[in-house]
This record gives sequence, C-alpha cells and structure tokens, in this order.
Amino acid sequence: MTDTPWQDDASSLVDAFRAGDRSPLEELDATLATIEASDLNCWSHLDPERAREAAKSADLTKPFGGVPTGIKELEGVEGWPDTGASLVFKDRIATETSHHVARLFANGGVVPVGLTTSSEFGGLNVSVTKLNGVAHNPWHHDRTVGGSSGGSAAAVSGGHVSLACGGDGGGSIRIPAGYTGLLGMKGTFGRISRGPDAYARPNTVVLGNLSRSVRDAARFFDVCAGPHPIDPLSITSPGGWEAGLGNHDLAGLKVAVVPGLGGVALEDGVEQRIREHAAALIEATGMKEVDLDFAVPNITAEWMMGNTSTLLAELGDLWPACAGDLTQSVEDGLRISAAFYNLRTAGVAEHKRLLLNRAMADVFDQVDLVIGATNPGPAFPATAEMSKPLPPLANKAMSSRPARLGMRGALGAIRVAGSAAPNLPAAVLAKVTAKVPEMLEMGGLTIMSNIYGNPAVSIPAGLVDGLPVGMQVLGKHHQDELLFDVALSVERNRPWPLVAPPVSAATVAAT
Repeated sequence: MTDTPWQDDASSLVDAFRAGDRSPLEELDATLATIEASDLNCWSHLDPERAREAAKSADLTKPFGGVPTGIKELEGVEGWPDTGASLVFKDRIATETSHHVARLFANGGVVPVGLTTSSEFGGLNVSVTKLNGVAHNPWHHDRTVGGSSGGSAAAVSGGHVSLACGGDGGGSIRIPAGYTGLLGMKGTFGRISRGPDAYARPNTVVLGNLSRSVRDAARFFDVCAGPHPIDPLSITSPGGWEAGLGNHDLAGLKVAVVPGLGGVALEDGVEQRIREHAAALIEATGMKEVDLDFAVPNITAEWMMGNTSTLLAELGDLWPACAGDLTQSVEDGLRISAAFYNLRTAGVAEHKRLLLNRAMADVFDQVDLVIGATNPGPAFPATAEMSKPLPPLANKAMSSRPARLGMRGALGAIRVAGSAAPNLPAAVLAKVTAKVPEMLEMGGLTIMSNIYGNPAVSIPAGLVDGLPVGMQVLGKHHQDELLFDVALSVERNRPWPLVAPPVSAATVAAT
C-alpha cells in the first residue's frame, strides 16, 4: 500500500511503475488522500472518477504513463470548469481541451487529477482570487507561492503530484518555480502550441510545466512540443529533448552575470546567492564570464495595460457590472487600462517593444547566456501582492473605499480628457508609475524574455532566510536544449530538494 505520494521526480515514478514497485491506482489514491488533508489550497477542481479510470487503464509504455498530474486552471479540459480563476465565469465549462494538454493525455499517458489554482485570468504574480482564496507555499504556509502558475508549483513542491502544467506570459512559470525551489522552463515562443486559442491574451505566453528535475522538463517537451496548424506561430520541435541531455559542451561559452536584470533592486541576500551559484556553474563548466552593460527599456506598465485591455473585450457586456466579482487588483487594472490605454499608448508600447528587442539582440550578440535572479527576493506574505509595502499615501488610496471612488472618478475624467488631448494619458501614466516603482518591478526580471521570445529557465539557487530563490538563465532564440544542459549541470553539482522540507521529513520518518 502506498501511503505517501511519490517524492522523487515523475520520470523515476514511471520507472517504479514499470518495475512493479508501485501501481498507478495506489499512487492516485495516495495523491487524493494527501490533497484532501492538505491546507495549501492549491487545487480548484478535482475529478477522482476520471482520474481512477485513467489510472486503471494507464499505459506504462508512455513517457509519463500513470503519473498523477495537475493541469493549470487557465488551460482548457473539456468538461471541466473553465473559470479563468474568476467568479465572473464560475459556472463556465470548457468545450475543448488545450492542444498541449491533449498531447499530455494522449502521448504522455498522464493521469489527470484536476485543476491547480492560478491568479485571476493569469494577471498577477500571486495566486489569490475571490473564487479560490489564497494558495500557500509549502516551504512556509504564510508565504506566497507566486503566480500565475502558483497552484501547480505548490502541488509539485508540496508533494501532492510530481508533475503539473504551467503557462508563462510574463514570468508565470519561473516566478512560482523560484519561490518554491522548482525548475521552471520557459521555452522559445511557439515551442509548444497554444491552440485552440492561439491568440488568447496575452500573446507572450509560453506553455510548459513545473518540475522537480531537468529530465522531467525535457520529457515534457518530448511529449508536448511541436507545431499545430491552428497556431501559425508554433514552431517545429527537434525532438529527442530528454535523450539529448548533457550533449552540449558548455566550455568557452560567454556568460554575463547580472543579478538585477533590467535594473531591478534585489533584496538582501539574493545577489549573494545568485553570484555564488553562477560562480559554481562557471567553474564546473568552463564557461567564460564577461562584463556586459544590460540595459533594456521597461515596458511593464504598457505590457500590463495592453493585456488588461483585451480582458475588457473578453468580459464584454459583463463589464463594469461584474466589477464586484473581480479581485481588487484586476478591477483597478481594468479601470486604469480603460483610462490610459489608447492608440498613442499602444504605439508607444510597440516602439518600446522594438527597442527592447534590439537591446536583447545586442546582448546576445555579445554573450551566449545571461544569468540573473528570478525574483527580487524570497516569497513574501501569501496575502500580499508585492514584496514591499506601498508608500503610506498609496496604501491609503488602495485600501480606502472613498479614495477608490475618487480614483474611479479621476480615471473617468482622464479617459474623457484623453480624447481631446491624446498626450495627457501617457503623461499622467508616467507620473503615476514613477511614484510606485514596484509597479514596474513586478515581473521586471522575467517579462523581457516573454516580449523578446527567447528561452529562459529558473533553477533552484539555495535559500535566503530559509526560503528558496531562483537563478534565472537567459539564452538565445531556439537554444532551449542548451538551457536544459545548463540546468543539468547545476542539478548534478548542486542538487536541490525535490519537495519542501516538511514533506521530505515526513517521508523519511515514514520509511
């Protein structure tokens, strides 16, 4: 009888199934029991009946045959809830299955357990919604798990399942991976098809998973990567992702170590950890460190408003009557976007995108890899939305109902005035964002790779104040295999805990 879910990686669980040491059905029962007893609040929907049928008929010859797996709730599974993690769509049911999830089912042979929690519409880097409540970090219950793939990160790091899906439109795989001590790979844009809604908001999303090991992430690419005719931006896959691990000679590659990518300020201890792990990696591989001025335009505000404006179209006639069902940050974002985002702002954003792409191209003309931090600091309080508190005046404005009503009125006035003076919204936006620097830092370490479309991976890099931090490695377009080998070198030389310590300790005690 299996009492505790598998605490190693998914690939080794498949090996255990094939050897007859564990059974998919017993593994699923242990998984469901653990989820039932957990207080991480990282699942929004469970389907035990479907999962048991899949476990009973599991094809152990497939790459993930029989492995209990979580699906991020923003990904469609026909017949399951399709809420967008929002009360607004709490009764909506998916009519199609996302193409990469379908591949995971058919080609991978996974056992689908249910949906893991996300931020509302994937719009924030924390997993706190009115629909699902607060997801918790298994390393410290009172700390955030990040977002938007936060529930998947909690489920994998917390020992519920060894594999879970994620999506990364601005850091949403890498950020939770960094906060929970997991590997988070964002491949080259289009590596895994986004169908059937290939142009769904935002158009920077790359699909992937949260994993405990490099081979699990590579095996996931073997199963899910590749083009689809519905997604014209999807690209071919060379295949052999897992088989090719370790085939790159990293010696002599030029690498720049820039812990605070894009000028983002790091919290105490983070830069030290990143530099320690980077130095160990460089020494182990024979890579060559070079100096590099890393300066890219900050497009975070425009990126966020542009994505939010498309949400207005998705909500349609439900807005603004549905405002009360939205998390406060999403509502505020919608109102700000409606006030500030116009043709001029969109034009400025596209110009900034061009400048960022040119700056990133210049960077990778000089180096092969860039190493930085994944997050500015370790996980902050679970109920917060930022790692640092807002200035007193801003905090009062964000928490006071009269102040919020005044803000709505002001935003409405700005929107009206903007039609007569198009320069006004952009000018006011600059002043507003300048007063809250953290607004521009949320995801500031990760978004650049989504906009440029190059691969980037978050690798566990030890602890700060007892909590995991991630080392982010950026590579050139289509060099995904190289990043897997960089992560493999770290995994071999500085192995990381596969699950959060309390789970590990319980497992050791049980055995």
